[in-house]
Amino acid sequence: MHLPKKCSAFKVVLSALLIVALLQLMYLSFLSTFHGRQQRYRYSELFGGSGGRRNAQPEKSARKERLRHSLSTGGIFDSSGQYRAYRHLIQSDFTANQKPGSQPSADVNVLALATHTTINNLHHLESLLERWKNPLSVAIFAHGQDVKFATALVYALSFFCPQIQALVDFHLVCLSGETASFPEQDHEHFAGLEDCASVFSRLQTHRDEHKNYAMSGNISYPNNLLRNVARGGVESSYVLVVDIDMMPSADLHQRFLAMILSRQPAGDEVFVLPAFEIRHARKMPATKPELVQLYQVGEVRPFYEELCPRCQAPTNYSRWVNSHVRGTGSLEVAYTLTWADPWEPFYIGPHTVPLYDENFKQYGFNRISQACELHVAGYRFSVLSSAFVVHRGFKVQGEFHARKDEENKRNRVLFRSFKEGLKNKYPSSTRRC
Repeated sequence: MHLPKKCSAFKVVLSALLIVALLQLMYLSFLSTFHGRQQRYRYSELFGGSGGRRNAQPEKSARKERLRHSLSTGGIFDSSGQYRAYRHLIQSDFTANQKPGSQPSADVNVLALATHTTINNLHHLESLLERWKNPLSVAIFAHGQDVKFATALVYALSFFCPQIQALVDFHLVCLSGETASFPEQDHEHFAGLEDCASVFSRLQTHRDEHKNYAMSGNISYPNNLLRNVARGGVESSYVLVVDIDMMPSADLHQRFLAMILSRQPAGDEVFVLPAFEIRHARKMPATKPELVQLYQVGEVRPFYEELCPRCQAPTNYSRWVNSHVRGTGSLEVAYTLTWADPWEPFYIGPHTVPLYDENFKQYGFNRISQACELHVAGYRFSVLSSAFVVHRGFKVQGEFHARKDEENKRNRVLFRSFKEGLKNKYPSSTRRC
């Protein structure tokens, strides 16, 4: 007698499940359609199509046209003819709003940061800008398919990320036989990009593909050319040049500005920032007391301590660590040093310092050569009391590519001829290196 009731109840449950399944399918179909429309809207926003907001159109069009103009120039070749550079591929609002021929303002354009990278390390830009919060110039090296990828991604970064749009200038360097093109029809690289986080997520998927300077196809990474391109992209009175995976201490820009305004500027002085390495798992220190605490327990150590301790030893880490720490107090010069071979300090220098020698590529002597020239040219090396830079991760031998030693030997020979050339470039100097 109960079978009909059980069958009836079963039918009701089955019908309910079918209705739920149908509703889920309808919902998923709606999401898919909505997402597709959202992607088309986002894509049209990027290139000023009919789907973009009208009130944002002039700003987007200006940014797009600046990129189009930069690419239309075809870039310029470096002195060797091996590389092509697109300077100011993407201009920040800060740079675009500077009046031609105007002098840097006393409080805004005193110090800029210049850095270089491949597309594989560009994800570091997010944390670097979050710490720096001021004008920043990035020179990117790309070759092969990465030229197209880099052009698309920096355009997306400048579009979706307000801080990048406001403060970051991008420059692109590729091989002379390669050219960058406007990415308007590049649906592949823009698919799925909806906001700033999604662009950095895309960059994360391309991170650490190669070890250090190792490039596919035996391509040479032109680090000194990139440093010069990045430096040339700023008009500040002073510039700090670092690799993109190095983090400066917090509030460095403001504290350096206060220091410069309180002292007589000297054109023959550079300001050294002691360089450190930190274990990957550790949080980046913001202040000197935080860094010293990590240093004392071995979680932070001098930069290149394992690979080339002599390259940083003249900084005198013991003296710097044990010097008086004023916490959030004023920045000042702790002590001044004379350059000693093979010191390669990171420093803040006036825009007039000699450029890096672009003959040095890949690994070895690229920064030492420039520090050597500063010494011969008569510069003083003043170590700052509580400012520093930190590299994410310990540098160890096993992480370097197979051709490192070969590159180092080649650049050592080049360094010998470079030093001979300095005698002719600075005939009145009594300094040698």
